[in-house]
Amino acid sequence: MSKLPVYVLISPARNEARSIELTIKSVVAQTVLPLRWVIVSDGSTDGTDDIVRRYAAQHDWIELLCMPERQERNFAGKVGAFRAGLARVQNLTYEVMGSLDADITFEENYFEFLLGKLAADPALGLVGTPFRELSGEVYDYRFVSIEHVSGACQVFRRECFQAIGGYVPVKGGGIDHIAVISARMKGWKTRTFPEMTCLHHRGVGTAQRGPVGARLRLGAKDYAIGNHPLWEAFRSLYQMSRKPIVVGGLALGAGYLWAWVGRKERPVSAEFIAFHRGEQMHRLGKFFRRSGKKDSRPAVVREKGSEPMQHSESV
Repeated sequence: MSKLPVYVLISPARNEARSIELTIKSVVAQTVLPLRWVIVSDGSTDGTDDIVRRYAAQHDWIELLCMPERQERNFAGKVGAFRAGLARVQNLTYEVMGSLDADITFEENYFEFLLGKLAADPALGLVGTPFRELSGEVYDYRFVSIEHVSGACQVFRRECFQAIGGYVPVKGGGIDHIAVISARMKGWKTRTFPEMTCLHHRGVGTAQRGPVGARLRLGAKDYAIGNHPLWEAFRSLYQMSRKPIVVGGLALGAGYLWAWVGRKERPVSAEFIAFHRGEQMHRLGKFFRRSGKKDSRPAVVREKGSEPMQHSESV
């Protein structure tokens, strides 16, 4: 087996007192520990800092970085917190960097597994796994590309992250999507490995608003990152079968249409949009060709290879 690369972790955390201890326990239990884990408290006011301090006192590779409280909550702010954490490890010697949300848990060999994938294939620039909700829901891999990597935990080769210029601070979200697509544009392979999952402990995209509002915002984000209109139409239809039934898909389509009519500014280049849409049309073609063939295997097996929700992309 190839020698595993050295890795660091960065976790922006804002008022995660209900879940962050579970995440910390998962990392502490890893068979391969990070060189450094910087947890950036992004103006937390709920006891998050106290929980992290307790574990940092026990493990010298855990570091708490406290950011001032900010009034506006958006994804651009999260990128600012992430960059502050990244600055704390810039002088360390490591090959892999993980962006880890503070509300997920995983098996004790989770990072050993992902590091092994990177060690085995030098062309891989970004890896991850699917995530499961507490309800047991996991994505149907007929609709979710194995090349997309959930924002819950994105594990980058250091050169890949540097090549894409890091995360783009977009207020409306889609940060993880932009990073994954940008990596492929730069010639890196990206891959989700469904053999392992992580568990998400909070409803995705609903921290500030209900599921319908989250779908409206998601549709606007889909427009912002350049989703093809045909792709979005099928995506909205598919989402009508997911909770909230019918209205969720309608809200998704409405959010995209609203942004399109208003010609909202897109934070990505024309080259990015062309590349992204080309991939989407290729995937739609593959899906319909595959659907025309009889296949009784489970969906996850059919195509081994953000996203009705924010962490991942699906139709």
